[in-house]
Amino acid sequence: MLLTVLGCSGSVPAATSPASGYLVRADGASVVLDLGNGAFGALQRYVDPFTVDGLVLSHLHPDHCADVSALTVYRRYHPHPPRHGPLPLYGPADAAERLIAAYAPNVAERKATHLSDIYSFRTYRDVARIGPFEVHAAPVEHPCEAYALRLHHAGKALVFSGDTGPCQQLVELATGADVLLAEASWTYRPNNPPGVHLSGRDAGEAAAAAGVRRLLITHVPPWTDPEEVLAEAQAVFCGPTELVRPDAHYDI
Repeated sequence: MLLTVLGCSGSVPAATSPASGYLVRADGASVVLDLGNGAFGALQRYVDPFTVDGLVLSHLHPDHCADVSALTVYRRYHPHPPRHGPLPLYGPADAAERLIAAYAPNVAERKATHLSDIYSFRTYRDVARIGPFEVHAAPVEHPCEAYALRLHHAGKALVFSGDTGPCQQLVELATGADVLLAEASWTYRPNNPPGVHLSGRDAGEAAAAAGVRRLLITHVPPWTDPEEVLAEAQAVFCGPTELVRPDAHYDI
């Protein structure tokens, strides 16, 4: 698998990066994990948006799904679309309702709008199979319905934390993974709000507990010092650890 970072800024886009978005490719297929503010523009640098095999949303906060509206416009109004069916979109149970509301700004338009010509909405009740990828999901700790995601291909495993506070569900899903792509939105403080985000220390502890081979830190907001986050993770996880950056590629 090849992981490409479309955007890695946490909570909001940064001056140097879109919000969360990740492209995973293997055997000519591609899956997009989250599509936050600005990530759709970056996506077009790497693949034709019509060729994406699946869109997988960890949760429905705007920094993880705002650019679904842009993808909708692209697929619906492109003057020369190739022949294609609805794009499989995996996400929380209310994804269709929420994404229609984001796309249609008033009640009358929402009543007249559907997205079934653009997306085939699916939940995480079963293992998702998207092209050559097998996708597992586990609910994690966040103020809304949110999931961590595990992609398998050719004996390799990539786990994406989505947004989460420290929780056993993330550790269990990430056990033995080749790469854990983990959010770390702040530095460690005993009074950090529970069930919202990971600190650098939390991400490192999750990686160590899960026995992953490599830790990639993402979702650091513009107001958080990324080097402090990285140092916290490295202090508790002895494996390779680094901060991701936009447009970077990682072989898995």
